[in-house]
Amino acid sequence: MHLDSQNYFSLEKLLNESVRLHGHLCPGQVLGVRMSMLGLKGIGIHDPKGKDRKNIMVFVEMDRCATDAVQSVTGCSLGKRTLKFMDYGKMAATFVNLKTGKASRVIAREDAREKAKEHCPDREDKYEAQAEAYKVMADHELFDVMEVEVAVRPEDMPGRPLRRVQCSRCGEYVQDMRELKSEGKILCRPCAGEGYYAISYRERYAK
Repeated sequence: MHLDSQNYFSLEKLLNESVRLHGHLCPGQVLGVRMSMLGLKGIGIHDPKGKDRKNIMVFVEMDRCATDAVQSVTGCSLGKRTLKFMDYGKMAATFVNLKTGKASRVIAREDAREKAKEHCPDREDKYEAQAEAYKVMADHELFDVMEVEVAVRPEDMPGRPLRRVQCSRCGEYVQDMRELKSEGKILCRPCAGEGYYAISYRERYAK
């Protein structure tokens, strides 16, 4: 059994905690837990939910099962402003030590799926085989790791909002410098044309 990073954390314990959050065990959960173990080790975070909890931030690049695992292991969350979602569609995450500035980006290797068959050749269900294989495969078989630099902006840090302004069009308030300016007016992103929703016909004409 390899697990280059298992000396750092207990894999089974972390998997059990992750499953309680996510609801079931799947290959993405194992990848997310292993990814977090490796990322935290790389930036020197030993106690992410305890004494190091104010020193960690994670940027996840996928909205998949692995993200729940990353949240479970690191204790980071959107509500705490320590988990940042970057919609890149990549099975990757960057772990940042806010105290030292050290950052490590961990990327799941695409060929790990094929290698999983070698570790569990008797498993007929490929997802079950992947989940079991990912528990025992070496870190270098599962991931590529790169040392990176992340410039975290003051308005992205945890804590109280640095600013709160009103959109001149819809009247709603915008926090943390997410507003835009157009022709001298302050606009929220939806009013500036970057919204994910459109006001329904019924709502528009009910006023």
